[in-house]
Amino acid sequence: MRTRARRLAAAAAAAGLAAAAGGCGAGSASAGGTTVNWWTWDDKQAAAYQTCADTFEKDHPGVSVKISQYDVNDYFTKLLSGFVADTAPDAFMNSGQFFQQYAALGQLEPLDGYVKESGLDLKRYATGTGSYRFTDGKLYALPMDWATAGLYYNKDMLTKAGYTAADIDDLTWNPDDGGTFGAMIAHLTVDSHGRRGDQPGFDKKHVEVYGIGALGVQDFTGQTSWNPLVSTLGWRMGDKPQWPTAFRYDDPRFVRTMNWVRKITDKGYAPTEGEFTSAGNAPSSSQLLGSGKVAVAADGSWSATQYPDIPKLHFGIAPEPKGPTGRRAAESNSNGNMIWSGSAHKDLAWQWVSYQESEQCQTAAGRSGTFFPSISASMDASAAALKKKGVDLSSFIDAQKSGALYPVPAYGNGTAIQKTVQPLLQSFFAHDRGDDVFPQIAAETRKLLAQRDD
Repeated sequence: MRTRARRLAAAAAAAGLAAAAGGCGAGSASAGGTTVNWWTWDDKQAAAYQTCADTFEKDHPGVSVKISQYDVNDYFTKLLSGFVADTAPDAFMNSGQFFQQYAALGQLEPLDGYVKESGLDLKRYATGTGSYRFTDGKLYALPMDWATAGLYYNKDMLTKAGYTAADIDDLTWNPDDGGTFGAMIAHLTVDSHGRRGDQPGFDKKHVEVYGIGALGVQDFTGQTSWNPLVSTLGWRMGDKPQWPTAFRYDDPRFVRTMNWVRKITDKGYAPTEGEFTSAGNAPSSSQLLGSGKVAVAADGSWSATQYPDIPKLHFGIAPEPKGPTGRRAAESNSNGNMIWSGSAHKDLAWQWVSYQESEQCQTAAGRSGTFFPSISASMDASAAALKKKGVDLSSFIDAQKSGALYPVPAYGNGTAIQKTVQPLLQSFFAHDRGDDVFPQIAAETRKLLAQRDD
């Protein structure tokens, strides 16, 4: 009965989805032994964890691990379709945005029993596990990695403008005058006549180099744009650390920050959202920095591996600015490693997942330098690998170790919230709406948070 109910719930959620799951999903037994299937959308992590899979297979004779990677645009549709058809993988990487939906559908296996029996110490994870405890109090995932935001900058442009690495490492910000962060953005901006943003005669209609990339909409959480700014004011998106009932978009601190972001865009110091998009394709922040269109790019830690591949770009990575209290603050998120409740090989799936989450595996996979391991002790391997490529991760690591990062909350209806909030924020930055839009956003999200995501 439980299996039938789970499949019916998944079928309802997948109704209207055109894509179908491809290939074999759930673990299978054959004459050659048992196969544990694990899925991810990240090609780099798929390759990195293959090293762990090879070791795991040697230690578990008769067991093989099949790692499958699908494009992120198809990945979550394939998962839902797999739930319906009973062909989902034994275990898989999942985004926090879809956590509630899958848990509410009964598609996730609780891990508390496995954790207790194995003696796994949850305190070793850098990001904590609170974001993957469902409303029933049960743990449904182990954190695979962690990520946050930073300031990537063009070293040559900074030097030409009279700044040093020490200057950008020690920036301050406030929503009134922007602090030294706002002053630097203005000075780094250059118009077609070579005049800087803080010089007389600056022409904001003909900007050659923006001081910073777009800080407007991007996404409704603002992780790589406005979140590290407003967070320094003590603002947090939810009214509770986990499973909030309201998103505080109407908080005066948030409203003031959004007005500051809109103001620097209006002044010509930052491009409008989508300004460089052509034929539906938007260049990455690393491409904009490399092309000389922007001097500084607020970007995610996961993008660090892209910057060394940009020709002739001399770049550095700085921490986000300090707020009025002299402290930094920003959210940090983690992808979760989950076991499908319909797996025929849950115990083996747990052995594989828990091995992936071990220091041995995380260190081995982390040497690829393609992700930030969830275990702090394994982070050194990633940092060392990227340092050989000229990427200094110290600003991210310092933020994590100093306590400047806080976990993104778990919440429901993420897809619906995104579709609702982003157009309203766009209307604000386009000057189609004023501050009256923020109470509306808060009210809309409150209603959506109260709804189940199944």
